[in-house]
Amino acid sequence: MAGVEIVKVKDCDDGMRLNRWFLKYYPGLTLGRLQKLLRTKQIKVDGAKAEANTRLEAGQDIRIPPLDNEKQAVQHQEISFKDAEFIEKLVIYKDDKIIVLNKPSGLAVQGGTNTSRHVDGMLEALKFGYEEKPKLVHRIDKDTSGVLVLARTRKMADVLTKAFREHTLRKTYLALTRGVPHQEFGEIKAPLEKIEGRVQVVEGGKPAVTEYEVIDRVGDKYALVAASPLTGRTHQIRAHLEFLGAPIWGDDKYFGTERDKNKLLVNKLHLHAYKIDLSSVYGKKMVVKAKLPDYFKESLNLLGLNLGE
Repeated sequence: MAGVEIVKVKDCDDGMRLNRWFLKYYPGLTLGRLQKLLRTKQIKVDGAKAEANTRLEAGQDIRIPPLDNEKQAVQHQEISFKDAEFIEKLVIYKDDKIIVLNKPSGLAVQGGTNTSRHVDGMLEALKFGYEEKPKLVHRIDKDTSGVLVLARTRKMADVLTKAFREHTLRKTYLALTRGVPHQEFGEIKAPLEKIEGRVQVVEGGKPAVTEYEVIDRVGDKYALVAASPLTGRTHQIRAHLEFLGAPIWGDDKYFGTERDKNKLLVNKLHLHAYKIDLSSVYGKKMVVKAKLPDYFKESLNLLGLNLGE
């Protein structure tokens, strides 16, 4: 039959589901049409009938009927030299499996309303010789700085996505708080629910647990706190520290009712994803740390707080 293609699965697509493969290379093809083509055996994998959720293996042959109208190239916005240089400078670790960025405060991970500049839009600059750009496997808030892990292969993306979803990778954040938790360390077990655009501690809300430790303090006024979320709720650390009476400096949404008059400190969110333990994924000790941003370090110096490292 004229127009039929036989396309070999690339190494970078190993492990990808068939429907996602078509979404990637034939973005104009609807799921309904794909299912009909599969049902009528017009699409086959290695000569055999396949399903939409069939997992592909590198080297397999996919039989594709004429789909000229559906094979419209995905339009990528051209990355400026300035943005490419910018995102490359954020790389703090790279191997054949992952890339780790030290994301600055104010840079969104993905696009949204009124957000045109974001990490996701600059990933083409981080291919470093690979066919595919790295893949997002988790997110951190726009105003939170620090560790952001990217997967360089489809297999690693699946492994990391599962690990982040199941919270098997320990993440440690550093926060400068106004006020000091009453206990030096402990667990915050307070259920959270989003109400009118703000996450709040609510009885009957979704379970949320955060481990924390006070690293250093200035009397009862300021503290440097290490926090590790054991669950993955939106704004979890921010809402939990406010609940303890020690909201994060520069947090315009979760700062309690009393504002501070200290004009020496920069009014930016002082929450930093400091390190992540990837040992469970690598099968050996593997911890990546991200340096504190300058404004955070300046605030600690002004207050005489010490990270202790």
